[in-house]
Amino acid sequence: MMKKNILVFPCGSEIGLEIHRSLKYSRHLNLIGGSSVEDHGKFIYNRCIENIPFYNSDDFISKLKVIIEEQSIDAIYPTMDAVISKVSEASDVLGCLIIGSPAKTNTLCSSKLSTYSVLRNYVNVPMQYTDIESVSLFPVFMKPDVGYGSRGAKLIEDEEEGINHLKKYENCIILENLPGKEYTVDCFTDKNGELLFARARERKRIMKGISVNTIPVSDLENEFSNFAKNINKRIEFRGAWFFQVKKDVNGELSLLEVASRIAGSSALFRNTGVNLALLSVFDAFGYDVSVFSNKYDLTLDRALSNKYKINIEYQTVYVDFDDCLLLTDKVNTTLIAFLYQALNENKSLKLITKHSLDIKKTLSEYRLLELFDEIIHLKNEDQKYKYMKDRESIFIDDSHVERFEVYNNLNLPVFSPDAVESLLN
Repeated sequence: MMKKNILVFPCGSEIGLEIHRSLKYSRHLNLIGGSSVEDHGKFIYNRCIENIPFYNSDDFISKLKVIIEEQSIDAIYPTMDAVISKVSEASDVLGCLIIGSPAKTNTLCSSKLSTYSVLRNYVNVPMQYTDIESVSLFPVFMKPDVGYGSRGAKLIEDEEEGINHLKKYENCIILENLPGKEYTVDCFTDKNGELLFARARERKRIMKGISVNTIPVSDLENEFSNFAKNINKRIEFRGAWFFQVKKDVNGELSLLEVASRIAGSSALFRNTGVNLALLSVFDAFGYDVSVFSNKYDLTLDRALSNKYKINIEYQTVYVDFDDCLLLTDKVNTTLIAFLYQALNENKSLKLITKHSLDIKKTLSEYRLLELFDEIIHLKNEDQKYKYMKDRESIFIDDSHVERFEVYNNLNLPVFSPDAVESLLN
């Protein structure tokens, strides 16, 4: 795959920041941020194009097309629901790839009522009231038909409160209250329409509609899987998508919404080995992709940054060199931070590499020669797992193939460079 220029827009949103974390280590991609306002994106993206017109401006598409031509953009990765719908509808005019689902799917998912209508006979959806006067049992839940996060969403205790809320949010729908636990199910559908991944996580703590504490859910796995399969049969997805469900008064899962994009807290599964954003990019360019996941427990807690708790014990770190510890011609400082953390914990560090030059000379050039307890220098035809003798170990490598070989043959935890953050204290 030749290196592709990917415009992430808007890049400063929570989704834009997660896409950066997901893609920044890929040697195949050159990330360019785009924003309509001054935001956090310019501190994260090495290249950032500011003052792009708002998506609902009359000149948005024409100005975006100019940027695409001037910056040689190969694909746009839109990050907000309204932007996703807008650019996917204009894909022919823009003349570049749009990463994500078809325009008709994006339009459908932008409306909760339209989504419920399509899925009503295939999955459980909440009961809807036509107006506040017809409500037979309070409390009810009101939220905008088109919207995101928690904007305009409110638990309504009586008719008067409902009337006042509708004055402020006229396009709200009135639904039965679902009092049970809330879950997000992160999914991935490939170019052939095959659902390759569907895994649920509980939204344990929510702030402004964002899940800021989330854990994987192991029970009800079949129920979540069937829910995902039924949605995937009725709606045409491409790449990452998710849906949210909540338990009703009878303890049954009921649909809240479906979104044709990644969820910000899908970072939880990225750090078990399922990088939904990167999978979506490769799939969009027509490549075959596969998915596998580590089995360790992981909790994601967000407070303007990601922190993880991981339940693995190890004594040895096996780490690759090219495109992993060394990115182009610069040392991977995140990985170096972890390696020194491991040294502080008296772990053994072993470099395992197929570097084409004199590895000791290269390490010396980057002042890394004294870092490792052992250097295992292999030929291209060698399989790394055959040279990894320490059983209480982890393996860090940018190669999906080599990670899978180690995982499959040695049953060890494996990490790509973008997942090393889950190892940092």
